[in-house]
Amino acid sequence: NPFRMHRRLNAIYRSALMHFVPLNELLMTLALGAGLGFFGGLFGIGGGMLMVPFMTIILSHRGVEASMAVKMAIATSMATILFTSLSSLRAHHAHQAVLWPVVRQLTPGILLGTMLGTQLAAHISSRSLSIFFVGFMLLLALQMIANLRPMPSRRLPGWGGLSLAGSFIGAIASLAALGGGALTVPYLIWCNVPPHRAIGTSAAVGLPIAVGGTIGYIWNGWAHADLPAGSFGFVYLPALCIILLASVLAAPLGARLAHRLPIKVLKRVFAGLLLVLSAKMLWSLYGT
Repeated sequence: NPFRMHRRLNAIYRSALMHFVPLNELLMTLALGAGLGFFGGLFGIGGGMLMVPFMTIILSHRGVEASMAVKMAIATSMATILFTSLSSLRAHHAHQAVLWPVVRQLTPGILLGTMLGTQLAAHISSRSLSIFFVGFMLLLALQMIANLRPMPSRRLPGWGGLSLAGSFIGAIASLAALGGGALTVPYLIWCNVPPHRAIGTSAAVGLPIAVGGTIGYIWNGWAHADLPAGSFGFVYLPALCIILLASVLAAPLGARLAHRLPIKVLKRVFAGLLLVLSAKMLWSLYGT
């Protein structure tokens, strides 16, 4: 009987999940995951720039104080990148677009930078952290609107230079919940690396960024007793699972649409989206 089955499934949901994920939060998180997957496939971006503002709103709506909501949103975003970067890495490796020697030289600095970045994020105020994140999104939006491109004028440095660059990329990525592509790709192109190899190498670099960032946010949030149920350090596990499921299903739709729209239109739409999300995040935190 379909009616009885519906009642039974509803009872199972209420007993097993309602404690962690209220129904309204489930619906909002499913919509967020679908949006992340769609725009990720459409623009080829990591989830942080879109996930952090909306996740902050969802957590604030549930009653999580602002000082925790931003940190949990960034931590959960880093955890999603940990999973999504694996599929991206496999695809680029299959096309032989990953410069593995560069990845190996960048990785030690990236791990150090992400750990330092998560330490800083755990101890600075939510206002400072959110202003940094919003400022970074605004810079990316303005860069897309102006269509600025770094000029390839030099070659890759040695091990020391790449380790230093990796530390900077890892620290900024962990503070802004990025997979590193927004920084790694321009840096590699500036070092005269062909664009397709820069993108492939950046996909591989996203994995250690996500690993270091996720571990750092779990470690630094472990001692906080005022986190909501379902938290693993600063990582909010219910949202992580729901977002991963929805994003995997929605990503192919965005990817198909990306091949039908002009690049200029995509950039301008994405830049406008970043501006709207920046304003909404600031309003949700400080509007009152």
